[in-house]
Amino acid sequence: MRELDLYIVKDGKKLRCGYTTGSCATAASKAAVLLLEGRLDTDFISIDTPKGIELKIDIEWTEKTGNHAIAAVKKDAGDDPDITDGLEIIAKAKRRIDNNINIDGGEGVGRITIDGFWGKSGDAAINPAPRKMIESEIKSISNSGYDIEIIVPKGREIGKKTFNQNIGILDGISIIGTTGIVEPMSEDAFKKCIFMEIDNIVSDKRNSIVLYPGNYGEKLGNELFPDLKGVQIANFVGESVLYCQMKGIDKIILLGHIGKFSKLSLGAFNTHSKICDMRIEAFIYYLGLRGDFKAINDIKKFRTSEEVIKYLKSEDKMDLIEDMRDGCIKRVKTYMKDEDYDIEVIIYSMEYGVIS
Repeated sequence: MRELDLYIVKDGKKLRCGYTTGSCATAASKAAVLLLEGRLDTDFISIDTPKGIELKIDIEWTEKTGNHAIAAVKKDAGDDPDITDGLEIIAKAKRRIDNNINIDGGEGVGRITIDGFWGKSGDAAINPAPRKMIESEIKSISNSGYDIEIIVPKGREIGKKTFNQNIGILDGISIIGTTGIVEPMSEDAFKKCIFMEIDNIVSDKRNSIVLYPGNYGEKLGNELFPDLKGVQIANFVGESVLYCQMKGIDKIILLGHIGKFSKLSLGAFNTHSKICDMRIEAFIYYLGLRGDFKAINDIKKFRTSEEVIKYLKSEDKMDLIEDMRDGCIKRVKTYMKDEDYDIEVIIYSMEYGVIS
């Protein structure tokens, strides 16, 4: 496989960039058209990307039968832990009698079930940037019109492991990529998924939402609020609540583990441990407000929030969690610059369940 010679430095490490499913679909489409016109004379395809970087993507295999041609490429995500890395992405090209370019998804490409950012219900989940890339590359080499079908043989299986079902895309992966390039560990892509999920809840005319950082919180949220829709937000508490506010949602229920919400109670709006790790310090702060210096000395030796909860439970001091919950609410309202915003915070422990 021809690797992209493009790197970024993150956390002191040199990481190789890759290319998106959109770039793969574009390269495969261009190769299929060239094959159909009898002009495919290399084992790779060059395409331009919206980021202004030219890609050379290897062709895995081709096939020409009658009035259509097929070409396949393999997704290379570089050093990004992308679940679609290594997937085979295929394009089938068939000449039209006009000069239009019609792009659709076949097996393994998800279908949109909710009108919104991706397109209309029933459309293939091929976002605008890849559609534009495919059309542009084909027009650069041919004046003919083509029906292009994008196929991902393992897409249905992989799609179940993505956020797609949460944003109304079923039966496959999405063909995405606004820049054509995958930058390792892209937080922007993750946040975009969160925002799209919130958009779908807004489009469903719901005024309350549950936000939870993790998988267990999602399960608990479904049990506690079966009539409400929720979104898993990972560590992006700040951006998520602000986006909900911007979209006109009236009430936010934040449901999370004490480890993350202890940080939130001190005003940490990105709760990733690499950015802030002040769980024990949060307990010390709230115990200090109470003047409970014995408890402060007792918990200084602990390393996890679950250990502190076990201690508070044994010492009949669990009402401290109510102080931390109130601290979370106060910090979020201040962050949103709206003291009247309806915020509810629910905190759980893995051992004891809901504790506030």
